[in-house]
Amino acid sequence: MSRIGDFEPDDLIGWMELSPVIGAALGGYADAVYRGQLNPRVREIARMTVAFDNECEVCRNTRLADGEAAGLDEEFYEHAGEWRTWDGYSAAERLAAEFAYRFAKDHVSLREDDEFWARAHALFSDEEITDLTLSCALWLGQGRALRVLDVGQACRLTL
Repeated sequence: MSRIGDFEPDDLIGWMELSPVIGAALGGYADAVYRGQLNPRVREIARMTVAFDNECEVCRNTRLADGEAAGLDEEFYEHAGEWRTWDGYSAAERLAAEFAYRFAKDHVSLREDDEFWARAHALFSDEEITDLTLSCALWLGQGRALRVLDVGQACRLTL
């Protein structure tokens, strides 16, 4: 049951109308994340890693409309929790998942880990690292807001 208003369990957007200025800005931010510079598979494994940490069902159930064309089949999503070991992920995808995991769990040690940053700079440009960071910030905050307010948790979203 939603912790604010009288929203249906799958009303993903309606609650943001209670804060029209910030809600609209958040919508613009979310739209920008999906038009960024990251390879869709890199972006999706990072997003799914944050979704697991947030325990956000809407985030776990979200799929890209053109995902199949980018190599995002259900097998990709089924193994998202196994990003460290499943052989279907590339080195860049694993690093993005590691970044997302550490961003959500222990951002301070991530900042201090020179070995991680050497690996990151070997696989990603500064622009891609920036996109990954800003994307994780969106997913972590938005996903936790949805989970805390118990909004949209029955929703399956296609972007």
